[in-house]
Amino acid sequence: MNSSIYNYTKKELEQYFISKDLAKFRATQVIEGIYREKVKDFQDISNLSKDVKALLKDDFIIDELSVEKKSVASDGTTKFLFKLSDGNLIETVLMIHPYGYSVCVTSQVGCNMGCAFCASGTTKKIRNLEPFEMVLQVLTIDNMLALEDKRVSHVVVMGIGEPFDNYDNVMKFVSIINEQKGLAIGARHLTISTCGLVPKIIEFSEFPLQVNLAISLHFATDELRDKYMPINRKYKLHELIEACKYYYEKTNRRLTFEYILLDGINDSLADAMDLVELIKGLNCYVNLIPYNNSDTFKGILRRTTETRRDAFFDYLNKNHINAIVRKEHGTDIDAACGQLRVKALKEKKEI
Repeated sequence: MNSSIYNYTKKELEQYFISKDLAKFRATQVIEGIYREKVKDFQDISNLSKDVKALLKDDFIIDELSVEKKSVASDGTTKFLFKLSDGNLIETVLMIHPYGYSVCVTSQVGCNMGCAFCASGTTKKIRNLEPFEMVLQVLTIDNMLALEDKRVSHVVVMGIGEPFDNYDNVMKFVSIINEQKGLAIGARHLTISTCGLVPKIIEFSEFPLQVNLAISLHFATDELRDKYMPINRKYKLHELIEACKYYYEKTNRRLTFEYILLDGINDSLADAMDLVELIKGLNCYVNLIPYNNSDTFKGILRRTTETRRDAFFDYLNKNHINAIVRKEHGTDIDAACGQLRVKALKEKKEI
């Protein structure tokens, strides 16, 4: 079976053409054709010879994702349920911000991290996504936006799965969508989130592109993190914070700590004090996330009250921890990670 053209970096395509005794600039022509001109057939890349087009047709495919379902929220947030070639389902979300159009990308089919507040973790990991399957999430949405003279400007790898559990494929995906002759998503407009795979945070510190790192922290004590985030049983908070310090020393890039506020669990002033004590001195900010109430955890987990949220927020800022409350997107379309996929699987009686 032919390989997806979207699985290849510019350098890899250059090597391909060199191996065929052809000029390596052909790689740029192909990349511009598939990402900028949005061609769906090699025959439509006008500056390629007939022989080169035939060669590409023999060795590669220009594939697409199948849209199983599309939900549009009142605020314009759009959640896509995509079907992969093997029949597996994944989610991708388009969010509209004042600064542009952001796509939240899925990196795995299912997730093995088992975080107790996340719908994605209710289904075990089936497999990692290949780079082209992540590229196609961005490209499919970019193609839709292009019809209105708009484009994807930001990408966050925060969808289903743990990106650092699929590290090599995610890094290759980042390199592909960053390519200036292609989608040209700036490195500083790219963010990767991890729940705390310490060795990969250290490895990521050496990654050549200036990509942002977000830590899904959510709890400021080992006791709570052990209970709700199994990864903490392997990598304790002190190890995680040391890795974050190492990352900052190597990259000089500010960290983001994600913190979902759960009613009566991690939203008290005592919890805020623990958080300040944990991260003080780090160049970081805290993204306070209102919990999206989910049928999956109905009666177990609830979002915090606005009063407790505001008190938590004020305490952080008064203690010199920069914090923001994340603007909610798509609350009326099951926009929280994994919700739409879980609902679809239940309807099909697959879980």
